[in-house]
Amino acid sequence: MHYLAQELRLPTNALDYAILGIYFVVVLAIGFAARRSVRTSLDFFLAGRSLPAWLTGLAFIAANLGATEILGMSANGAQYGVYTVHWYWIGAVPAMVFLGLVMMPFYYGSKVRSVPEFLRHRYGPASHLLSAVIFAVAALLIAGVNLYAMAIVLEALIGWPQSLAIVVAGLFVLIYITLGGLSSAIYNEVMQFFVILASLIPLTVIGLRQVGGWSGLMDSLTQTQGAEFLTAWDGTGVGSPNPLGANWLTIVLGLGFVLSFGYWTTNFAEVQRALSARNLSAAQRTPLIAAYPKLLIPLIVVVPGLIALATEPTLGQPGSDLQYNDAIPVLMRDLLPNGVLGLAITGLLAAFMAGMAANVSSFNTVFTYDIWGQYVQPGRPDRYYVTTGRVVTAIGVFVGMGTAFIASSFNNIMNYLQTLFSFFNVPLFCVFILGMFWKRATAAAGFWGLLCGTLAAMINYFWLYERGVVSIPSDQGANFVSAIVAFCVGGVVVVAVSLFTQPKPVETLAGLVYGTRSPGMAEPPSRGDDAWYRKPAVVGWGAIILAILCYIPFSF
Repeated sequence: MHYLAQELRLPTNALDYAILGIYFVVVLAIGFAARRSVRTSLDFFLAGRSLPAWLTGLAFIAANLGATEILGMSANGAQYGVYTVHWYWIGAVPAMVFLGLVMMPFYYGSKVRSVPEFLRHRYGPASHLLSAVIFAVAALLIAGVNLYAMAIVLEALIGWPQSLAIVVAGLFVLIYITLGGLSSAIYNEVMQFFVILASLIPLTVIGLRQVGGWSGLMDSLTQTQGAEFLTAWDGTGVGSPNPLGANWLTIVLGLGFVLSFGYWTTNFAEVQRALSARNLSAAQRTPLIAAYPKLLIPLIVVVPGLIALATEPTLGQPGSDLQYNDAIPVLMRDLLPNGVLGLAITGLLAAFMAGMAANVSSFNTVFTYDIWGQYVQPGRPDRYYVTTGRVVTAIGVFVGMGTAFIASSFNNIMNYLQTLFSFFNVPLFCVFILGMFWKRATAAAGFWGLLCGTLAAMINYFWLYERGVVSIPSDQGANFVSAIVAFCVGGVVVVAVSLFTQPKPVETLAGLVYGTRSPGMAEPPSRGDDAWYRKPAVVGWGAIILAILCYIPFSF
């Protein structure tokens, strides 16, 4: 994406910079305060598994509310219209509920410290090392997306050079994670979540007033984009053209099942927050609590994208200087007064830093525990791994700065992120879910299924789609297809290889396969957690019902 600085430059003043300065001071203060709680590697990498569910739940959603969410989903709103709500109500909430109800007992009950470590117990070292390397690469690429998006936006909005913006934000993330580890990241993410809400809610409210309310927005976009642009399911029949370039089948299977479950259930940047909870009940409720704000995020992310398109009809059009990723900055430029403007800039910066911090903190855990501590320097004292984690954090931040510019070739950064998810998360989910529900899946099958699924997604995207061998209407449609291909190929390989190789003894699979239990999975709820309204099943199914109800206004 490319911004013309003069097109989007904001009239900032001393009040706006004061708000930004206060935010940076608070971020560092949280990092120094959290440093006192770091005594062991478990404290540094998993916050000592001591945090309450409400805190980990808010951190869970804040870790996802980065550049991919704010710029990416507002861009999707401007480009694809109301179809974008599928990323939330079918593409997030069901998978988050599945993670909480079905998968967290296996993660938390087995006392693993990362997602790759679970694969080591279930399959063996080959699958473990491959998944750890894949995740580490993906985490750094995604961290780079947040840095790049932030640098471009700050250059356009307030005139900071890209290099300065990248260095400033990267160093602040480096300082507070190095000081306080995951505890610092989580407490900052909760604070950042409320800063983001405080910055985006006024933008949505003022924007709706500018276009004549919801009815005025609907009328304006119906005239320019057509009625289907403002519905969730119209025009999604097989063979029917629509802005998303996908039909109901690829939406349900590609996004709603494969991409969504692949991301939410195996992405350690999210799962790590649940693993830091103080008990199994809190760990299960972490993604379930996060599902409720996730239902409402479209109101402050997708709706501004629609408003931006209504106020700037040239957004994303050929020959225009404004691209879809500019939706939020355009509204900030046109609608917000000073003070509120400073809060909005701070909110954007908070989102970028939260997204980057989530990926850097998960990267340092996976690299230190699953690669360095397992295969390079095993058996060292605990303090050694805390120091290693701090060094790896610095390396991750600087590499993330380098990967930031890979995202520059994508007009819509959400397209780029969905491409990465189809490559890396979907094959992992396929291998993971088969290993969890099928005792016969073998160690060799886990490795080859993960490798072949990843390669199949890349071949589908880079060779079949980009070279035009297969005609798919859009990047997102191609990502949905790549995800389905990765899942199917990975699944076929796992089954085929399992039938010709020796499975692990059943007694070694306790707590790793559905139908078996480990002592941790039988952990009774703490006092107060057994109240009916805190039971994971009640919280989870409540979120599913609300997601279904959310579709009703946009289905007719």
